[in-house]
Amino acid sequence: MTTTLTVRHDLGSALTVSAGDVDLLRYAYLPDTPQLESPKPFLHPIRTRAGRVVSLFRPHDHVWHKGIAWSLPHVGDDNFWGGPTYVRGRSYVQLDNNGTQRHRRVVDLGVEDDTAWFTHELDWITQSGHTVITERRTITATLLSDAAWALTFDTAMTNTSGHEIAFGSPTTHGRENAGYGGLFWRGPRSFTGGNVITPDGVGGDEVRGRRAEWMAFAGRHDGDEAESLVLVVDHDANPHHPPQWFTRSVEFACLNPAPFFSEELVVADADTVRFRYGTGVADGGAQDAEPLADAVREALRRAVS
Repeated sequence: MTTTLTVRHDLGSALTVSAGDVDLLRYAYLPDTPQLESPKPFLHPIRTRAGRVVSLFRPHDHVWHKGIAWSLPHVGDDNFWGGPTYVRGRSYVQLDNNGTQRHRRVVDLGVEDDTAWFTHELDWITQSGHTVITERRTITATLLSDAAWALTFDTAMTNTSGHEIAFGSPTTHGRENAGYGGLFWRGPRSFTGGNVITPDGVGGDEVRGRRAEWMAFAGRHDGDEAESLVLVVDHDANPHHPPQWFTRSVEFACLNPAPFFSEELVVADADTVRFRYGTGVADGGAQDAEPLADAVREALRRAVS
């Protein structure tokens, strides 16, 4: 593997990381998003080393799904996920509580051989205009092989609201087995009906809610029917590790290590909470999941050491 990474920075809005002539990712850190969709940075498109797209942007069924994004549906009384909020006893209700993760400044941007990185600071601002969280976030892209690469995500969130904040999910608010929230990946439409891979084997929607260090999704592309694999590893220092996972295959493809699936995390005023994840993107299928998990785990260890 002799390819090196390059970074193209559209100042003030986004950056693109490429390997050779393939754009592996675009990170839109100052997106033009409607308030109803809780504006937030997102990664899309995301491609394999062979150039196949493995993410979906703003699908009509859930327009607030955007490739890979750090999306939290219950931050106290505020929604940093997008769309309606699940309210106990009332189901989903559209409230005036769609907050914004607003980019404040770039801290660091660099590339060295097979690794590129970007660090920035953000403010989490409620729809009513109050800053409740400040965040420092780093994303890193690392080449693993001619068929795979890793994306690491590292966030430190500080509660600046003046009171404690409870991070939760629709399940902590009364909806059974709907504990989504956190680092959320939405896959291409052609991946619908694909396979969810866990350390214990291959399955589908029935693995939703199980705990595991990592899970992966194998799907096929329209056109050439090639298979690609997306895998996420949860760092062992994350709160509530190993997480319960929110996954879907039948309705659409998604992966989400959900740290607040069935248990809230309460963060006191002025306290900081940190989350770290590694995502592997590969040309391949379920048989490649375990070695990819090992490689991503190592990339994550190097990125956050």
